[in-house]
Amino acid sequence: MKKVHIYTDGSSRGNPGPGGYGTILVYGEHEREMSGGFELTTNNRMELMAAIVGLETLTKKCAVIVTSDSKYVINALNEGWLAGWKNNGWVKKNRERVKNADLWKRVDALNESHDVEWIWVKGHAGHEHNERCDILATEAAQSKGLTADEGYLAEQEGDQELF
Repeated sequence: MKKVHIYTDGSSRGNPGPGGYGTILVYGEHEREMSGGFELTTNNRMELMAAIVGLETLTKKCAVIVTSDSKYVINALNEGWLAGWKNNGWVKKNRERVKNADLWKRVDALNESHDVEWIWVKGHAGHEHNERCDILATEAAQSKGLTADEGYLAEQEGDQELF
């Protein structure tokens, strides 16, 4: 099985506000950078999108190490929050709907499609790939022609059933 490293970061200029994600895939000596942005979104959504974009790029089952500075993302996977939310119908213990369920469902499916290890790294601490992902995410959030984050908008309108 191929071993791939995926480095991720998300950014929003206001929370909510314009946002972007940055992702770097590393396979052997090959690196691929990806980024994108949305006109109105949140930092947590962009952290999730960075991981999703990286994982969705893979065309075969791989052994993957995803490295992120987002405790929201890493803890949800490593501490069983995601599994609990899924088992509880995407409702938290306090009976509130899970935020970003549309993206969590995608992460869940991708996580099951690959052999994924989720690793947290401190942000803005000199980690080469994390710093580069931060630049990619920030540039994407500040770029022109951003598209709508339909999932965020639907969630704000209470229309999570679309996902």
